[in-house]
Amino acid sequence: MNFKILKKSKISRARLGFLETEHGVVETPCLVPVATQAVIKTLTSEEAVQTKSQILIANTFHLRLRPGEKIVEKSGKLHKFMNWKKPLMTDSGGFQVFSLGFGKDFGVTKFLGKGMENKKTIAESSQPKSVKITRDGVFFRSPLNGDELFIGPKESMKIQEKLGADIIFAFDECTPPLADYNYVKKSLEKTHDWAKKSLKFKSSKQAIFGIVQGSEFKDLRRESAKFINSLDFNGFGIGGDLWRDKGGTNRVLDWVIPELNEKKPRHMLGVGYLENIKDIIKSGIDLFDCTVPTHYARRGIAFTSRGRLDLNKVNFLKNREPLDINCVCYVCQNYKKNYICHLLKAGEITGMKLLTFHNLWYFNTFIEDIRARIKKGEI
Repeated sequence: MNFKILKKSKISRARLGFLETEHGVVETPCLVPVATQAVIKTLTSEEAVQTKSQILIANTFHLRLRPGEKIVEKSGKLHKFMNWKKPLMTDSGGFQVFSLGFGKDFGVTKFLGKGMENKKTIAESSQPKSVKITRDGVFFRSPLNGDELFIGPKESMKIQEKLGADIIFAFDECTPPLADYNYVKKSLEKTHDWAKKSLKFKSSKQAIFGIVQGSEFKDLRRESAKFINSLDFNGFGIGGDLWRDKGGTNRVLDWVIPELNEKKPRHMLGVGYLENIKDIIKSGIDLFDCTVPTHYARRGIAFTSRGRLDLNKVNFLKNREPLDINCVCYVCQNYKKNYICHLLKAGEITGMKLLTFHNLWYFNTFIEDIRARIKKGEI
């Protein structure tokens, strides 16, 4: 992997660059759409390319469950298995430590909502109900059949090597937003130990990113950034629980970014709401993965230059306009709101497919415009 910075903004930390991998070049800053099970839900790989998506991220934990990394490896690894000719990432399984653990227990996402700052209920000795977190790794229960599954840094590296993505991530714990300081501090010790072990157990030529954790605590975030920066990673992931309210995530980035080697790429894990994209790019992020454009599409929501549209609403059955009159994507050139609304009402998967295509195109075009504005010195 080769990363080169082409231009640095003079008015923010934003920067233009390119990330060169065995399977092609990614222009940064860039959205990384989520292909959890080696697919952008409802789209073929060819259609995902047509949305202007440059790189995808698949999920180590879920691909371990099915079809299993050995089947993927014997199929020629992920690129051939899913017929994706562009670059790929795989995350380490660290997010599932949270999502299948405390996230499931408390019904929370990784974002700490405003007004919840004083509701810390997860203390240092706490354990989630369905996941057992140990010093060596994590015992999971398969959501498919209840079988026990252990993943630590060694297991994560071996699975990711068999999957064969261009970029892999060190194993870590994505901390829950309701965790107190002592829990996060103890978790950080494990994450840092797992980072060292991930490097030790990695035997492939794949690029590997280390992950900065530390929750909302400035000293822990800075400690983590310094530690991960001191190791021989090819790039950095910034993860963990974050604020959803405007400015919160940027405060974390203000603590972290100055501690990281600026010559290496920075990836924000699980962040990419349309209203936050410009801010995280201005804070110095090069890549970020997010389910928003695809997740919302499958629930009937289109992102447009006039805001979000809920195509489930019956009034759209009488609307013969495209989703966005300013959009030139395949969907907006060929289909109308009334048809897409009809498909959703009829339970036809093609409605979700059309919205997924449009939303990814819209997000990628939005970021293209940001890259152009960085180049002009406007951001």
